Amino acid sequence: METKTFSVAANGNNSSRIKSATIFLQGVTVLIGVVALAIMIRFPQTEGRAANLDLFSIYADPFILYGYAASVPFFIALYKAFRLLGYIGQNKAFSIPSVKTLRNIIYCATALGILIVTAALYIMIFHHKDDDPAGFVAMCIVATFVAVVVVAAVAMFEKIIQDGLDLQSENGPYQQSKK
Repeated sequence: METKTFSVAANGNNSSRIKSATIFLQGVTVLIGVVALAIMIRFPQTEGRAANLDLFSIYADPFILYGYAASVPFFIALYKAFRLLGYIGQNKAFSIPSVKTLRNIIYCATALGILIVTAALYIMIFHHKDDDPAGFVAMCIVATFVAVVVVAAVAMFEKIIQDGLDLQSENGPYQQSKK
């Protein structure tokens, strides 16, 4: 009897905690997007080979344009993460839209990883002989590793939510387990 009373009291309190935590995480997600966008706008102007170029020449560089195109999956994944946090805040974590959102995040992280590896290979093959691509390639390796970790973690979350949905559909949404 005490366990049931405790769980009901904790459930009401957890709802407000979950809402505030998801709002905080949504704010962090937006902050990550704004910082990433600011870096993408400012960094090409300070990068070594573009330091003496005019703005048009800086942003018309094929590699910088590739970087902007490759960032699209990143920003889509951030948007999807924002939406997933919204579902969690609405107590809809175990829903089909959540599973679809997680699957989209997996696709975006996989695409981003492939695009980063492609950029690293391009730089390794076509770099100027006087340049040392080791720093850029090291950043690509770290970013690709992060993308792989994100894919693995999100795939695990997707499986957990999908298993929960399958269990819910077997038992019915309002049927309680018998103890």
